[in-house]
Amino acid sequence: MEILGKPPDRATFDARLDALIARNARASGGVIELLNIVGTRAEGLLERLPPEVRDRLGAATERALHHAAEAAHGTRASVPELPGWRARLLTTAMGAAGGMGGLPTALAELPVTVTVLLRAIQDVAADHGFAPTEPGVRFESVAVFGSAGPLAADDGADLGLIGTRLTLTGATLNALIARVAPRLAAVLGQKLAAQTVPVLGAAAGAATNYAYTRYYQDMAHVRFGLRRLAIEADRDMEEVIARFRARAAERRVARG
Repeated sequence: MEILGKPPDRATFDARLDALIARNARASGGVIELLNIVGTRAEGLLERLPPEVRDRLGAATERALHHAAEAAHGTRASVPELPGWRARLLTTAMGAAGGMGGLPTALAELPVTVTVLLRAIQDVAADHGFAPTEPGVRFESVAVFGSAGPLAADDGADLGLIGTRLTLTGATLNALIARVAPRLAAVLGQKLAAQTVPVLGAAAGAATNYAYTRYYQDMAHVRFGLRRLAIEADRDMEEVIARFRARAAERRVARG
């Protein structure tokens, strides 16, 4: 990708970093707020699931990711890019439908939601000027699911980015999915548990799908925003990430 125009000066560079740091820090807040609205506490959600569902959740998540990696990419030729709000509207409706029938329908809805989430992440990559058809971008889109989960206690998302010349092979994708699946399984387990709340299952499903879609869109903006900034500033990705982490730590200290 060509660099257009002059690289940003130090003040502009840091201002763009600060905007991404703020987005990263506030991403999880909406999840907890929405769960509280529907009367579902964030703590202890996974314990609400039957043990047999918890035991199978990791394998189910891996299958969903494998399906989504192909299905989301395959829709690009026939389905135009979705604005961020429309993707959230779609997953919200799906979450409501999945929650109406309790756990069985929520489980059936899960792989479809993962596919739509991945497609929404790819659309964010396109917003930042990256072609979702490029192997490195496809890989990085799946890697967004490895960001610290929406209900994580800290905002220390894994911000390591993959080089643009990465060759996406079956073995590479399998290894990535195996690494990402445990974190995503924890998130999906929380969502499933919220959808089993008596009477409020549909509302909980809608709320969690909306909040989780917004979360992963924000994480995608952070990751691809950093990647774009590195290109425009003509800096190594590692240098940009180190600066991001340092400024984020300074902000946490300043907040006390």
